Amino acid sequence: MLHLTNTLRARPSTEEGATAVEYAIMVALIAAVIIVAVVVLGKNASSTFDCVSDAIPAGTGADPCN
Repeated sequence: MLHLTNTLRARPSTEEGATAVEYAIMVALIAAVIIVAVVVLGKNASSTFDCVSDAIPAGTGADPCN
């Protein structure tokens, strides 16, 4: 009976390591999503700025980006 009690007491401390690993995996996945979003939005923003900068010297008043 004493062995079972000691085992049950020791178990939560061993699960803390698994919790830390789970948090690390979550942080890595969140970082990956953020990186992908920044890359995609960065390309879209870059193309928009390129289009606007190309349209400024023309001064036609029309929307050349569409």
